[in-house]
Amino acid sequence: MTGPNPATSTTARICPNCDGFAAAKVTLGGRDARGHLRTITAHCPACHGTGTAPMRRLPATAWGVAA
Repeated sequence: MTGPNPATSTTARICPNCDGFAAAKVTLGGRDARGHLRTITAHCPACHGTGTAPMRRLPATAWGVAA
C-alpha cells in the first residue's frame, strides 16, 4: 500500500453533522428601521463553527492487526 497510513494521518475531516457548512445565517423575521433583514449566525454545535472534526481512532482489529 502506498501513501500515508490512515491510522496515523492527522488530516482533519469534514464534520459529519454540518457537512463542512459550520455557520449559517438565520433570519429573525422582519426588518430593522433602515430596511435591513435581521439575521443571527448559528454555529454547528458539534464542531463549534470550524467545519472539521478530529479523526477518530479505530481499534487495531479494524485494520486487521492482531493484538
